[in-house]
This record gives sequence, structure tokens and C-alpha cells, in this order.
Amino acid sequence: MNDNPTDRFNEEKSAYTVRGSDQPDLEVGVAAIRQTVKQLPVRPGVYRMLDAKGDVLYVGKARSLRNRVTNYTQVARLTRRLQRMVSQTRSMQIVTTNTEAEALLLEAQLIKRYRPPYNVLLRDDKSFPFILLREDHDFPQVRKHRGARRHKGQYYGPFASAGSVTRTLNALQKLFLLRSCNDTFFATRKRPCLLHQIKRCSAPCVGRIDEADYAELVDDAKAFLAGKSTQVQQKLAGHMQLASDAMDFELAAVFRDRLRALTFIQATQTIAAEGLGDADIFALACKGGTMCIQAFFIRGGNNWGHRSFFPAHTADVPEAEVLAAFLMQFYEEVPPPRQILLDREVPEADLVAEALSERAERKIVLRVPKRGDHVKMVGAARRNAEEELDRHMAESSTQAKTLKALTELFELSEPPQRIEVYDNSHVMGTNAVGAMIVAGPEGFRKNAYRKFNIKREETAPGDDFAMMREVLGRRFARLEKEDPDRSRGDWPDLLLIDGGKGQLNAVLETLECAGIHDVPVVGISKGPDRNAGREHFHMPGGREAMLPPNSPVLFYLQRLRDEAHRFAIGAHRQKRAKNMSASPLDEVPGIGPNRKRALLMHFGTGKAVKGAALEDLEKAPGISKAMARGIYDFFHPRG
Repeated sequence: MNDNPTDRFNEEKSAYTVRGSDQPDLEVGVAAIRQTVKQLPVRPGVYRMLDAKGDVLYVGKARSLRNRVTNYTQVARLTRRLQRMVSQTRSMQIVTTNTEAEALLLEAQLIKRYRPPYNVLLRDDKSFPFILLREDHDFPQVRKHRGARRHKGQYYGPFASAGSVTRTLNALQKLFLLRSCNDTFFATRKRPCLLHQIKRCSAPCVGRIDEADYAELVDDAKAFLAGKSTQVQQKLAGHMQLASDAMDFELAAVFRDRLRALTFIQATQTIAAEGLGDADIFALACKGGTMCIQAFFIRGGNNWGHRSFFPAHTADVPEAEVLAAFLMQFYEEVPPPRQILLDREVPEADLVAEALSERAERKIVLRVPKRGDHVKMVGAARRNAEEELDRHMAESSTQAKTLKALTELFELSEPPQRIEVYDNSHVMGTNAVGAMIVAGPEGFRKNAYRKFNIKREETAPGDDFAMMREVLGRRFARLEKEDPDRSRGDWPDLLLIDGGKGQLNAVLETLECAGIHDVPVVGISKGPDRNAGREHFHMPGGREAMLPPNSPVLFYLQRLRDEAHRFAIGAHRQKRAKNMSASPLDEVPGIGPNRKRALLMHFGTGKAVKGAALEDLEKAPGISKAMARGIYDFFHPRG
């Protein structure tokens, strides 16, 4: 046995360094880390490992930066994954913090920003929907909300899906008759809208309810959303009885219908959560190296839905560490409830609770239930995680088989990890746009979709071939600039073009001019009479192929083509709608929203302003003689 530290280090380097003359060197990475260690303080903070290009490889936090980073120089104790990371490290960035909890919060923020390849990542980038009860109006509005919380009001959520929000909003409309219209619609109403007629709004816009009575409805809605549905039920029952005693049976019927709606919601949403209040429940399942985390959202004893997550970069990472990393990233944007129930203990649970409490500015508790109904709820989450993981793995297996068959069909070297599909959309050459969608083994990557406004003068309106040349030329020129060595994974393994031989040749010509010869390209054209199921696949060299109508590969390619078509049409419609609402005044220097509004109120249309005489422009309110001269000269340039 060799006890020499230097020899042992060389053996580890030889065993774990990726082979190849151009691969990173483990010894160089360790030297870069040792150089950083010399300057590190013994205090909390966050460190970032950077590669030769300055890209972030890993973000970590530490109670003592010097002690934690020193561990990376002890190569024999590192896992293979961390040894690969160290071998790519060329420099480090350090940020010190006052406390370890502050470091944990900063770590989650930086992971979400940089998405490093060696950190466990929360792959789901979709924001959660909330219900917003706005409080900046005499008659508060209730509506669905996503994104930043800029409005004054109460936010209730998160909900697992848009569907669960819609169901709850429908219940709120039936129960409390709150308005959902925007302020402009509210201010311009002369008579009640349809929602009032179907008994889903109290019509405050036309005075059918006064401010005090409406405020009472708002308070009831807040109580319902806070889980006090029994209190609301008793109140409605009392009102119904009073109306019945007063022989006002029509009003009693209104309260009866609201009670029925409340009873239905209680039957579908309420679960056995006595004493739980607001809580999130998380359980993790793992099979074959793939992990699924199931989340249940409980608010006031009501089930607001559940969602499955499949964290990335989990190889060689213990399950409990994955769950802990997931929690910090999940609550980076979602406000944590007072209780978080887990199916297992996580590392540094007290620190995680402290960090979340600091972010929420109230006490947050992490618990692993040991007895009672809460154990059953966590068990239900675990069963859901296991079932969802089985479905996910079955779908992934099917997807893998489809990609393997696609690889054979198009004679690719290996199954594609990134497929880019291109399509164009225009009407008689106007408002032309190109669209790119991206798909991979995990499905559509919607955050990688791109649209291209066709803007080159040499691209003739309606020329599909020229449009395709412009789109692909711009796309690969940017790729060559941003990722010349193809290390970021942004280069496609397969290009699919919606079109036949003409579009295919236009793309091949563009790639040839760019010096790109190793990206496979396939054109997809409709068959005779444009029948779906009889598509022709055009490949370089004149080779063509067709697939049986029931082929899984055909269904997959049709789905990709249709998604590109949908995205292209959507981009075209957005551009057309924007152009239709554009005004000639938008281009005039010095004309802001207020002056534009004054001119339109005075002349009626932008076209009338464009054709107005100088004297008429000078008479417009808020327009000085100098401004009138500037507007006139803009539309009537003097040669």
C-alpha cells in the first residue's frame, strides 16, 4: 500500500481525470482552489467555482469559507462528480455574509440565477399562480395572478395549477359575488354585465350594492380563503333563515344557492388536516437514479392542489441533500407557509428553517410527522411521488425508444439531445416572423423558444426561402459568437424545417456559407392534398422517406412540427395586433403619451394629425408653436 500523499494524489488524478489532450486537468483545478484558500476568512459566505471561460460550475455556502473550500483540495475524499468539477475549476469568487442563514439564502438565489451544472437544480421554471384580492379600490377585485407582487392587496397561494385557481375563483364568484373585471371596464359600465345576470357578481359598477355591503362580502371571502369556511357557512345559513322568516323567498334562494356552492367546495377541497392550518407537504421517491418530489399545498385545511418535480443533476447526491436543496430553491419565489411537512429528515434542518423564517419574516417550522393524521398525509404524498415517478420513467422509456428510431431513420450518430424546429408565418408577406422551438428527451423546452422578426431589406416579402435563410443565418451567427466551442449545449443535434426541398436547400446553403457541415437537417412537407399522415421527409442528397400512418416516430415528428406552427402563428398574430394598434405619432420625436393623447383627442385620428396644417397643429391644446413646427416638419420633410 502506498502511503505517500503525492503518489496517492497522482493516482487519484489519473483515475478520475477525463481522458484527452484538451480535457481539464485535475491538478490545475486543485492549484487554483489552493490559491483561493490562502485569502479566505474563517467566516460564513458563498463561493462560486468558475471554469476557464468564467462560467459558474458550482455555487456553495459555508459556515467557515476557509474550512469548506479546503475540503476540495483533498481529492481522495471527493466523489467522482466533485472531482470532475474540481478538474474544470480555474478560479473562484467569494462573497462573505453575516450569518450562515444569510449565506444559505444567497446560495439559493445564485443557483437560480446561474443554474450551475454541478448543483441540484429545480427544473420546473414555471411560476405558480395565486389569487389576488386587490385592496387599492373601493370595490376590491379578485383575479388570478402570476409574477411579481406589485399590486396592493392580499395574495393567496400558491396553487398547483391554473385549473385549481380557476375552480377556486369560480367558487368565490358564486359564493361572494365579487367583481373580476378590470378597473377600466368597471368605470365605463352603464348596466350590469352577464356575470351579474348569472349570479356571479353583485354589480357594484352600477350601484346594485353599496360599499359597506360589498366590504362585508370581501371579509367573508378572506375568511373562506383563510380556511374559516365553517364560519362563513353558519353566516350564510343565518341569512337564509332570516330571509325565509321575512317571507323573502327569492333572497332566501340566493343564500341557498351560495350554501350549495360552499358545501360542494368543502366536499372537494377539505381534507383531514385538523390543526394543520397552512402547510406544504413534500415527499421524495427515487428509482434508478431518477428522483421525483411531490408537493401538496394546504391552506386553511383546504387542498389547493399538488405538483410533481424532477430535480436535475442529482447523480451521486444523497436523497436528503436533494430535498434540502430543492426546498431552498422552491421558496426562492414562493412564500413559505408556517409549517413544512417532510417525509424524511434533511441536513441542517434548523438552518433551513432559520433561513426561511428570515425570508418570510415569521417563524417557519420543518417537521417530519411521527404519528396521527399528518403521517397519513405525508404517506399520501409519498405514494403520489412513487406513482408519478413510475409514469415519468415509463414515458421516458417510450421517448427514448422513439428517439432511437428517429436516429435510425435520419442516420444520426446518436439520439439527439436538442432538436430545433423552424417555421415561418406571414400574410401576403406582411408582419413576417420566423419561429424556433426546441425539444429534447424531456419534452419541449419552452424557455428556449425564439422568434425572429424578418427585417433584412434583401428578404423579399412573402419569399419563404429568403425568410428561412435570414432566420437560420441570424441563429447560427449568434451561436458562433456566444458558444464557439459548443460547450454550453445550445447547438442543435438535429434541425427540422417545416417545408420541402426548397426550404431544405435554403437552409443547407445558409449553413454552407457559415462553414457548418455537421448539423443534420431534415425538411418535413405535407403529402398529397396536404394530408396529415402522408408527410414526406427530405434529407440532404435528395433522399426522401415516408413512415406508416401509425408510426410512433411519425406522431412525434408531427407533434414537433405542429408546435412550431402554433408558436409561429402566435408570434405573427402578436406582431399584427401590435402594428394594427400603432399610430403615426409613435415615431415623432418629443411626443410622449400625454401629448399623443392630446393630439388624438383634438384631431380624432393619427392620420388626421399627419395631414393637419401647421396652423391647426398650433391650436391643439398643450402643443407649443415649436412642437407644432416639429410635428409638421416630421410629416412634411422639406427637400
